[in-house]
Amino acid sequence: MAYNLKNECSKPERFVGGHRLCAGCGAGVAVRGVLRALDEGDLSVSCVATCCLEVSSCLYPYTSWQDGFVHSAFENAAATISGVETCYNKQKKDGKVKENYKFLAFGGDGGTYDIGLQSLSGALERGHDMVYVCYDNEAYMNTGLQRSSSTPKFAEVTTAPVGTEMHGKAQNKKDLTGIVVAHGVPYVAQTTFTANFKDMHEKAHKAIYTKGPAFLNVLAPCPRGWRYPPEDLMTICKLAVDTCVWPLYEVVDGEWKLTYEPKKKLPVEEYLSKQGRFRHMFAKGAEWMIEDAQKFVDKKWETLLKKCN
Repeated sequence: MAYNLKNECSKPERFVGGHRLCAGCGAGVAVRGVLRALDEGDLSVSCVATCCLEVSSCLYPYTSWQDGFVHSAFENAAATISGVETCYNKQKKDGKVKENYKFLAFGGDGGTYDIGLQSLSGALERGHDMVYVCYDNEAYMNTGLQRSSSTPKFAEVTTAPVGTEMHGKAQNKKDLTGIVVAHGVPYVAQTTFTANFKDMHEKAHKAIYTKGPAFLNVLAPCPRGWRYPPEDLMTICKLAVDTCVWPLYEVVDGEWKLTYEPKKKLPVEEYLSKQGRFRHMFAKGAEWMIEDAQKFVDKKWETLLKKCN
């Protein structure tokens, strides 16, 4: 499939404006980008876990979703959409439905990395023809900026504050993408918003039109929790990629492929310095935190390069 930004932008929107997401929020950008990858003529049903995206985009009687929409509980979006997909297959087999539908679930990192992991794992193991999209903003942003297992080490959140005894979150970020790969599903990828959205579009299209379960992990910054100006959304994403904090890759039938390698790998502080949640790492005497973060990123990056080789 050849990607043409002009052609893609001319498609009718499936997630329209008027929602209540914050300016500079990555969640809405992620949804628009993924749904735009649907071929014209195909319909979709999206199940959204309780999260910022759900409460901001579907307040009765208003909705930004132009295709089918299901709101599930915080922890069971994957189970809900797998049930909808099973029902559709039966209805189509019986001749009651003729249209082609695709099935997607969206959840934040709290509802995916943490309390939705069991539901996600079960749906992947059962082999439903669905795409699960995690928009990863690295904390429970909807309920008060609490830490999740996706929150990076040293990030300041309400349940891991910075003070004389604590330096933000004490643990490193969980590798959820790697956990999903271990399920042996046909397609898994990491992406975010860079350049002309080519990487996101191609991966979303592959995920949607791969038979069986697929998973997209999309870095989706949050201006409230990360503390950056709304207009810096794309800059933050680009720095995440160019510092290799958030590498872009895909795993197709178990084969790892790097989809972007920076010409010059930037030091991690260029990414951290743009966000207020890491401000304390640049205080006098805190150099060891940046060194620790750099070592973690370097080790993960070298491991990924070996897998992709």
